[in-house]
Amino acid sequence: MRIAAVIVAAGRGHRAGGGLPKQYRTLAGRTVLRRTLDAFLAQPAMSAVQVVIHPDDTALYDEAVAGLDLPAAVHGGATRMESVAAGLDALARMDRGPDAVLIHDAARPFVSPALIDRVTQAIRPDRGAMPGLAVTDTLRRIEGGACAATVPREGLWRAQTPQGFPFAPLRAAFRLARGSETDDVEVAVAAGLTVVAVEGDEANVKLTTEADFEAAGRRLARDMETRVGTGFDVHAFGPGDHVWMCGVRIPHDRGLAGHSDADAGLHALTDALLGAIGAGDIGQHFPPTDPQWKGASSDRFLAHAAGLVKARGGRIVHVDVTLVCERPKIGPHREAMCTRIAEILEIAPDRVSVKATTTEKLGFTGRGEGAAAQAIASVEVPRVEGSRA
Repeated sequence: MRIAAVIVAAGRGHRAGGGLPKQYRTLAGRTVLRRTLDAFLAQPAMSAVQVVIHPDDTALYDEAVAGLDLPAAVHGGATRMESVAAGLDALARMDRGPDAVLIHDAARPFVSPALIDRVTQAIRPDRGAMPGLAVTDTLRRIEGGACAATVPREGLWRAQTPQGFPFAPLRAAFRLARGSETDDVEVAVAAGLTVVAVEGDEANVKLTTEADFEAAGRRLARDMETRVGTGFDVHAFGPGDHVWMCGVRIPHDRGLAGHSDADAGLHALTDALLGAIGAGDIGQHFPPTDPQWKGASSDRFLAHAAGLVKARGGRIVHVDVTLVCERPKIGPHREAMCTRIAEILEIAPDRVSVKATTTEKLGFTGRGEGAAAQAIASVEVPRVEGSRA
């Protein structure tokens, strides 16, 4: 079953404050929208993720999704229902439309892989699925500021997203919608489609007010842990007229020998990031025996490691590379190296450090036989259950 998602991000969200639509506010270094998109893009079963935005938010959107492989965003309408319909129409225009679709609020950035999977697994050709939580508090009707009748809570659920449906029946249901519906389940049920309930997630909150953002910040601080990884790499000098160091081509009277472009700095940094998240080493991901990596640019290796950090819900806090060689001189290229590494990792340049040293003519680097690099990377990742002290 081909599954796509529509992420509704066209609202204004002014109640949350912050001077921006809430989906573009940052939480621990990533926008709310980016966190939501990362959660869906990390799902192997997702064939497409279509974002619906407000026409005035194009610049904010482009900045938030930089580096992501997404179809062009479409503009939403005056209501949520109009925005969802625009997203469904965009999916229908693709070369191969989906069999099922998940509709999700951009302002729910803590959606978990398990919740997405529960909704997806419950979809059938003739039914949809809604995640929710049973109401456990006593409900009372208030009249004139005073407590009146108690409202029976049996059978009442708090609806969440993503809400999932077979694609064609949902799109047909939206053609019949009045436009005043509050969610996609209401549209689907009104058109005769069965929608079953699946267990939601208390963590899958919708950020609406400033208090919600404050709570989300506290949660991220509590649920994240800092990890540190190190890397080391060596390459011998050989024939050539340039070397690659930290993503920068430097003219030189010799080259560095290696299966790829022999960029020791990026190789060491790739290993540092992989080590920080316990994902092995560069050789496991890009075996030197595989001919497809012969002469490959090492920025691909580093971008892959950064992608793995993001896929685990983490962020790169700081990276530090030390290059060890007598020649070429690194100083004139240090700023370009920091800039290039920051571009690859999609982090601010002030989170990158590149240094150089020699071994005072000692050892293989001192004799000019090769170059070495060591790196250290600090990352924040979600705390693994059971690891809390």
